[in-house]
Amino acid sequence: MSTDTIPQLARLSVSLPSELLSQLDAMVAERALPSRSQMIAELIRHALAEHGESRANSVLAGTLTLIYRADSGRVRQALAQAESRYIEEVISSQHVLLEDDQSLEVLLVQGPSRRLNALCDDLRKVRGVQQIKLVTTTALLPPLHSHGAVESAAPRVSRTSR
Repeated sequence: MSTDTIPQLARLSVSLPSELLSQLDAMVAERALPSRSQMIAELIRHALAEHGESRANSVLAGTLTLIYRADSGRVRQALAQAESRYIEEVISSQHVLLEDDQSLEVLLVQGPSRRLNALCDDLRKVRGVQQIKLVTTTALLPPLHSHGAVESAAPRVSRTSR
């Protein structure tokens, strides 16, 4: 094997809070990886892929997942106001109450990557939001409806008995 196919390795020293390191070690053990380095490299690759998508001006589809404190209607109202500024990008939302006065909300989104990232940034600014994650794909949703479109000429089949 030639040295051209073997990637050059560089060393990196990282300081982490002990609890975060314990969680990393648990993740490495659960995935049966040979080292922390392999897990950290995978996490960096994911972050770089996300960063690359955010820089492209392509249209993406995906989900935006939020966890926030639901102790007052103020947080929900602020989130709804922010989401309404992105009405063309937010296709639907699902809200679930969690334990300890927390809520989980998942938004189905589609639009230009810069708009989806701006939506994330605006939601992240809402006081009470604890976690937010945008997961995207370049595969898009098919058009749901278009105004003024002619309905299909195919006959409709009735499911009622005659």
